[in-house]
Amino acid sequence: MFANLHHLVSRTPEGGADGFVEEVVVRHREPRQPKVERFFLFCWTLIAIKHVLIIWVCHRFPVPFHQLWVNFPTWLLGTLATGIYYYRTERPRRP
Repeated sequence: MFANLHHLVSRTPEGGADGFVEEVVVRHREPRQPKVERFFLFCWTLIAIKHVLIIWVCHRFPVPFHQLWVNFPTWLLGTLATGIYYYRTERPRRP
């Protein structure tokens, strides 16, 4: 138990002082896909239309809530999904 604590505190490798590298794994980001980007554009267009309709309905009819209670979560989830996609994919390189 104390040997493991000593390794944790001193940050020495488990296998001793030799420090041989057993394996190196390189992960490449996957390239961006035009179909997925068109799908995101289509979804953002639908989100924009929904935002305009919700704002219009909230101004036209007496509703007991503010339009951001509906619009903000939609915008936040769309931004999160778009951000994760663009973070995990690689930009195309220019020649």
